[in-house]
Amino acid sequence: MRKLFGTDGMRGAAGTPPLDPVSLYRLGRAVVASLEYGPRGDAAPPRVCLAMDTRESCGWIAASLAQGIRDAGGEPVGAGVMPTPALALVVREGSFRAGLMVSASHNPYHDNGVKVFDATGSKLPDQDEARLEQLMEQQPEPEGCGDTDGGLIDESATLDEHYLAFLARCLEGAHLKGLRVALDTAHGAAWRLAPEAFRRAGAEVIQVGGAPDGRNINDGLGSLHPEVLERTVRESGAHVGFAFDGDADRCIGVTRNGGLLDGDFMLYYMGRVLHDTRRLAYCTVVSTSMSNFGLEKALRAEEIRLLRTDVGDRYVLQALKEGGFVLGGEQSGHVILMHYAPTGDGILTALTLTRMWRSGGGDLDEEALAGDGRVVVRYSGTEPLLRVMVEGPERQRVEQIADSVLEAFRREVGA
Repeated sequence: MRKLFGTDGMRGAAGTPPLDPVSLYRLGRAVVASLEYGPRGDAAPPRVCLAMDTRESCGWIAASLAQGIRDAGGEPVGAGVMPTPALALVVREGSFRAGLMVSASHNPYHDNGVKVFDATGSKLPDQDEARLEQLMEQQPEPEGCGDTDGGLIDESATLDEHYLAFLARCLEGAHLKGLRVALDTAHGAAWRLAPEAFRRAGAEVIQVGGAPDGRNINDGLGSLHPEVLERTVRESGAHVGFAFDGDADRCIGVTRNGGLLDGDFMLYYMGRVLHDTRRLAYCTVVSTSMSNFGLEKALRAEEIRLLRTDVGDRYVLQALKEGGFVLGGEQSGHVILMHYAPTGDGILTALTLTRMWRSGGGDLDEEALAGDGRVVVRYSGTEPLLRVMVEGPERQRVEQIADSVLEAFRREVGA
């Protein structure tokens, strides 16, 4: 049973347990200790890569983790500000035994968190996170404050180029010359690399949310606020636009006519294109219980099956691996393209969708998803929230059902 880790790593208010210096130091030590259970090819210190988003607390959090890694006999390597999927890639393709991402994704700046990746660039399964928690309890406290950077070895420039080269390969020879693309990088981890990737592909880029100051990450921008992107696309005359969350593992799109392209749409559009080109393994797309019923109906019309999982990208990935499927994701815009990487990547998703559209995949404005009715209730794994989703053809009836469900919970919990 996990106490510290939720559905997407360890998250909370920066400076309070478990995101206090002592707990983070112990986590760094525990990560190195956990590697002793895996294969050890040589006697060299295990290298652990650390990346972060743009929150003001990221520096000291990474330093605390690095000090724990170093004191446990590991070698902490700094990737600097980098999207979560970029860290997963460089860990998977580099000489690293693990990776640690300091980020709280879409949360406000005063929150933060740590996501742990194994040597394959995959997030740890629940049982491994539970074992890490046990190992943390066995670790000592740090002796003194240690080095200001925790002994991090800076390889950020090299690792950035490695990720950009990967994105270029995923374009499969296509280019985006002649396209004007709007990008809302939410003052977050994508603020440098997303525009650079699109420019290298030949696109003209209009950017908002590209001036991080440590506190403005996700502040009225990004994938949770697509109205900013919609306005930017309209005012700039862009052909398409994409908004990312704080660590850029997901994105939301907007067409030039103001149409919203959420994760459900992306799964439908990409699934249909892959199916038409015989690249959709077993004619199956994987999503979660939160996906719109309209997605299921639209895919069924294309003779594509929708397989649902529990909420969380780790469960989507598990289903993809177990079934040998290649496309899955969440309504939030977290899409996994197994042809390229076993992790959600907002920049890769944006580039791939744009490439498919440019290659004749169909008009982004003419596709539609519509369902009949469904109710989903769940507690958030990353915030103290109860989420209620009601779908139906009549707005008044949907609102009545949602109100009745919320009232029932208020009676039960006394809130």
